[in-house]
Amino acid sequence: MDNGDVQDSLSPDGMVLSYVSRVLMEDDTEDELLCQDSDHPALLQVQETFAQILFSPFISSNSDNIIYRSNMEGDKNSLQGCSGDKCTLSSAFSKSTDAVWAFSKSMEEASRFLPRDNGFRKDEQVNEMITGSSNRMVTKKRYYRDGMLEEEACRARKYMVMMEDQFEEMFDKMMLCGYETCIKDMEKLHISKADEEMNKKGGSKVKSDVVDLCELLVRCAQAIAAGSVMAAQELLKQIKQHASSTGDATQRLAHCFSKGLEARLEGKGSQLWQLLSTDRPLVIEYLKAYKLYIAACCFNRVALFFNIMTIKHAMSGKRKLHIVDYGPHHVFQWAGLLRWMANWEGGPPEVKITAISHLQPRPCPSEGIADTGHRLGKCASEFGVPFKFHAITAKWDRICADNLEKDADEVLVVNDLFNFSILMDESIYFDSRSPRDTVLNNIRKMRPDVFIQGVVNSSYGTSFLARFREALFYYSALFDMLDATIPREDKLRSVLEQGMLGNSVLNTIACEGVDLVNRPERYRQWQVRNQRAGLRQLPLRPNIIKVLKEKVMKDHHKDFFVGEDGQWLLQGWMGRILYAHSTWVAEDAISA
Repeated sequence: MDNGDVQDSLSPDGMVLSYVSRVLMEDDTEDELLCQDSDHPALLQVQETFAQILFSPFISSNSDNIIYRSNMEGDKNSLQGCSGDKCTLSSAFSKSTDAVWAFSKSMEEASRFLPRDNGFRKDEQVNEMITGSSNRMVTKKRYYRDGMLEEEACRARKYMVMMEDQFEEMFDKMMLCGYETCIKDMEKLHISKADEEMNKKGGSKVKSDVVDLCELLVRCAQAIAAGSVMAAQELLKQIKQHASSTGDATQRLAHCFSKGLEARLEGKGSQLWQLLSTDRPLVIEYLKAYKLYIAACCFNRVALFFNIMTIKHAMSGKRKLHIVDYGPHHVFQWAGLLRWMANWEGGPPEVKITAISHLQPRPCPSEGIADTGHRLGKCASEFGVPFKFHAITAKWDRICADNLEKDADEVLVVNDLFNFSILMDESIYFDSRSPRDTVLNNIRKMRPDVFIQGVVNSSYGTSFLARFREALFYYSALFDMLDATIPREDKLRSVLEQGMLGNSVLNTIACEGVDLVNRPERYRQWQVRNQRAGLRQLPLRPNIIKVLKEKVMKDHHKDFFVGEDGQWLLQGWMGRILYAHSTWVAEDAISA
């Protein structure tokens, strides 16, 4: 967040704005600023409020994560951006005892979001963190006098060591024992949800006002689209009164969507999205939430089994496998494949994965592509599978067969699991072929033994209102599914709903143009695209469908379903088709 963003978000009066502006710009007159107007009533009145806003958990987490972003991506020795916002403001407020304690408290909160090597290189860098780039000694002495900073830095380091150890232990367990871990988590979740249902039956029913929140959300979107600001504000006020992040599925959905509507109404969608794209919440919390998600629903599990069984068929009689994976955010999927390869008849075959990472930032924490390769290599070693990993980071429409280091005797599998929706479509590229068509044409030219595609079954149309209605329909199913499978008091459920899903909802509602990241299409639309690119759809294998249906019926909620239509494997919830999977080869390829 730059200086202008901080000022705009606080909007103080003229005298205080001038004061803050000079401090943020680190004028040479800081000593004068510390004395001039320091006792002015207006300034004293806002200092406490300003400090509270600046050091709130939301602001401190975002600010710190922007500062340390390079650390989290591998640069462990750099400490950047510290001479601005928080550091200099700490000096400016150093005469206020409340501000000193506010800073101390903010350090404790911020430490929860720092990486293990949080940029503190002995005492001199702690000094720099407090005093700013000019290294003003008076502030440094003030904090060392009470030993507060040393204690907080030590606490931050210990906390992050503990968090990293916990993360590594959980990650390794999920990779090496993924299936067994998932089954145990599913059993625990079923028990806790059953207990919740029993408590509901035994408790007294509280009558609540009947409000159609979905109708209010649509009316609010209509008012925003029509430019009726007053009407939209009034509807948004009503929505907020009845929405809740801890209520039923509709209340949680409304709480999530109201944030997107408010951001669009205020014209701050792109700003918030850029902030979310650089924000890095605790990876351990993300991992726990993902673990909860795969225990709650069958979607990723079905995709995993579909991919593995398809690859198994393609590998018949072969000893080398090469997977080209677009968007390698599914490290657990390939860990599951390596686990299965370990029991291959005649010994494990050679496996090579080419992971194609996109240059576009995503609004969720994910390890770097090199870390993914390292983890998969470690996993393959544990299972005794010969393994190679090749990483490519580039725009996807520029990846072609020449980038793959392909061997003549290997089975080539190209995989996309729910990622092609981030590619721009004809709404952005009017006069030339869209990146979607280019990528599909390049895949055909790779001549894979099989191209496995998984798509999000939704279509946003060409207008904001059409996109809003479709998103409301799609996310309603997801929130309803989570409400039916996860207890409401589960804190990680909020990470899933208001964090992961909430970020996507905000982007969908509040952003336009190139800032609109996800542009899903229905599976029938993808079928037309694939065929136009010279790809031929392969028939579904009845034995695969049979196994998947049995697994879903046996282990998951009764309202999940697996079906098929036109050689597409379909997944959904209560009749709503959410995901679709299919397999393809080049049009002129000979099918096995």
